[in-house]
Amino acid sequence: MLKKIAYKKLFIIFVSLFILTILYFFPNANEDEIKTTITYTNPTTIPIYLIDNNNFVARFPVIKNSDDTLDLIEEIITKLTYNKENTNYLPNNFQPIIPENTKIINKSLEDGLLKINFTKELLNVTRDKEEKLIEALVYSLTEIKEVKQIMLFVEGEHLLKLPNSNITLPNTLDRNYGINKIYDLTSMKNINKITTYYISKLDNISYYIPITTYTNTNKEKVEIIIEKLKASPTYETNLISYLNASAELLKYEILENSVSLSFNNAILSLDDNKIIEEVKYSIALSIRDNYDIYETIFFVDDVLMDANFI
Repeated sequence: MLKKIAYKKLFIIFVSLFILTILYFFPNANEDEIKTTITYTNPTTIPIYLIDNNNFVARFPVIKNSDDTLDLIEEIITKLTYNKENTNYLPNNFQPIIPENTKIINKSLEDGLLKINFTKELLNVTRDKEEKLIEALVYSLTEIKEVKQIMLFVEGEHLLKLPNSNITLPNTLDRNYGINKIYDLTSMKNINKITTYYISKLDNISYYIPITTYTNTNKEKVEIIIEKLKASPTYETNLISYLNASAELLKYEILENSVSLSFNNAILSLDDNKIIEEVKYSIALSIRDNYDIYETIFFVDDVLMDANFI
């Protein structure tokens, strides 16, 4: 018996030394880099898109009560629908965009395509709010990973044109439709569309606002995102980016399920020598919308740090 115990101890020591040897000679991380991985799932909340007091369609997290996809769709629609008795979850100066008394007649989800049929009250919005209604619906519902595309119906009729503004809608809607659109074009050829997430503040509440810019530049989208976040938005002074103007994107790699970004150390906060949360999320949310990739990996020279946001 003692002999067996001795053999067992020797075996454990041998295995431990073997593992330590592997870790010593083949480390998992480069000690000259910072690596921070960003993911987007929070088990208790889900973002929806509301109208803020500056008339932007803004991303705002709310508590979710269900993990079932169809129930969650219903829950999101309810939160997006104006109801005097159902807006306690919202801070001041945020408004749901779906008109009061709008109901879901029926809905189905198959292979990522959500078909949702509303009552006619859905279209009881003013001309200037029609497109924002579509943007808020599309961006809110596609926060559910199982929802990839959406077809909207009103009283059984496929909604392909907005009645007041006459804006034509595509057959199926997804985030390629854009949000809070800005047109910075010199030509109608070689148009590139980039969505960038900025920060706004209201009554000590910080939240994210996506801006879709249409431009003629032919640069890779990740380069445009970083350039835009480094520069103050010229079209709206109340949009903020905390990315230091001296931060440089040294290299990047776009993989199947992730994007890796390598910066100089100007991206780091002077206070604690880390990348601040607002910078990470502005970049990572922008990457997600432009590449449909849910993981962004940050590298910075000299120091190693791992942090996960789930």
